[in-house]
Amino acid sequence: LVFCSEPRAKMEDAFVAPGLWPQTVARGPDRARPLARRALPCGPPRRPLRTTLALSAASAAAEKPPRPARRLTPDAFRHPIDTQATRLLSSLVGFEFVLRRILSSVEQVMVMDNVATSVRVGPQQLPHLYEALTSAAAELQLRGPLPQLYVRQNPTPNAYTLAFQGQAPFIVVHTALLDLLTEEEVRAVIAHEMGHLKCEHGIYVTMANILGMASGYLLRGEIGAAVRDWVNSQVLRWLRAAELSCDRAALLVTRDPKVVMSVIMKLSGGSVSNAGELNVDEWVKQAAEFDKQTQTPFGRLARRAMTEAVTHPLPVLRARELERYSKSAEYKKLVGELVI
Repeated sequence: LVFCSEPRAKMEDAFVAPGLWPQTVARGPDRARPLARRALPCGPPRRPLRTTLALSAASAAAEKPPRPARRLTPDAFRHPIDTQATRLLSSLVGFEFVLRRILSSVEQVMVMDNVATSVRVGPQQLPHLYEALTSAAAELQLRGPLPQLYVRQNPTPNAYTLAFQGQAPFIVVHTALLDLLTEEEVRAVIAHEMGHLKCEHGIYVTMANILGMASGYLLRGEIGAAVRDWVNSQVLRWLRAAELSCDRAALLVTRDPKVVMSVIMKLSGGSVSNAGELNVDEWVKQAAEFDKQTQTPFGRLARRAMTEAVTHPLPVLRARELERYSKSAEYKKLVGELVI
């Protein structure tokens, strides 16, 4: 909020009474007599004590510095499952350090591929996308270098990001996605990918996958297979929660749940020809119908089979989860603390 106050000079002018000099008043048709002079007090006119105190309080309030905004940490918007898994893996400090050094070469190769085969966004190259990139980074208080944004020719609408060492983070957006979405929806996609960077999902998911493969290798036979399957199921569960965390990051940037939900809807059944006729509110209603279909034992079994083996939540349930979060006291409190 920007507080405006009247300039002090203008406020003081309001207390200067007009007509302090002697004036004349008519006395009949031919006579004019000056009014009696009144003794004027020396110095500026005195204000009543109550008015002086009120002005002092208003001046102090105007000069008081604004309350600083809250520092946005990943845990402020993470999904609870994402928070639990990340804290567990971040405790393996030595393993994380070594893995970052090893994977830095992979990061470099992928950056080279982006430079050679894609269009890099900048102030002079697709400036509207660069503005979306910088504004999203500012809203999410992203530390470190600004991620590089690349546009790649691909008929599949998609976007992805990667950063292991943190020195060359990047986001890639396919051309089909830009054709399908509005500018505000593209901004939501960029913010979603920045959520992955802020939460460092790339390094932690890789750590979890390596631990799962190592446990399966060290424990042979049926026990090793069972452990590997359990670890893999937990990693997939975490990945689904990580997507929900990044949907929340997109919401923090757009401040409009329908924009983020519209992205999910269009990726589910949108096209360039029908995008203008899609209705987010009608689509989200399908979540209630899906819940109704899973009330039977077979329905619950089918739902489990549909959700356990995928890296992303089911689209309509994902949109409903975001809608619920946007109405929660947790989200409203966070947004209130982020605004100065």
